[in-house]
Amino acid sequence: MMITTALGNTRIFQYSKSRLWGKIFPWRRSQGTGRAKFVLAVLLLFQALMVGCSSVAINSSMVDGAINSIATDEQPALSGNGRFFAFVSNREGQNQLFLYDLRRRSYRTLLELRRSLTVMESPSLSYTGRYIVYSANDSGRADIYLYDRLTYRLEMLTRGYRGAVRHPHISPNGRYISFEGSRRGQWDIEIIDRGPNIELDTETSLSES
Repeated sequence: MMITTALGNTRIFQYSKSRLWGKIFPWRRSQGTGRAKFVLAVLLLFQALMVGCSSVAINSSMVDGAINSIATDEQPALSGNGRFFAFVSNREGQNQLFLYDLRRRSYRTLLELRRSLTVMESPSLSYTGRYIVYSANDSGRADIYLYDRLTYRLEMLTRGYRGAVRHPHISPNGRYISFEGSRRGQWDIEIIDRGPNIELDTETSLSES
């Protein structure tokens, strides 16, 4: 098994003057001649230029087609067919849900979700990414929501639930949603069955080129 990041992060290494000077010219550590000061100034200038280049590399992750940004991007979820990638980011000031198309290397607009100002967490995708479940804190408590990208319908699944909820996860076909609930005074695993009459998420349920 190999674990890789979606976009490599650029690291900036900083050294103190004495440490940097000692590593490059160990025989000149104790000397403070004009020549040594000149070489040190050149090295510090080179270091500053490298820091500037690294900053450019980090900022470039904000362009279209990149997944990560200079903001906090976390809580990744991948669709069953491996095409869509959902995650939470605070790049707009608070935790919001983003959907990325790995085939097209571009973001998909979630109109019904982007209009909401609630804090979103723990996304989960069905097989083709048609159904997205997540938790959102609205009016002081968290609830679990389901969004259908085919019909643009947003549904609250835990309306009337007595207790806190967190960490929802949807089955590949979109029928079942598991989550952690606290209605017994402790965290338990619970299952929501959306019923046999829903449209299941299959390979052809959301046909997109």
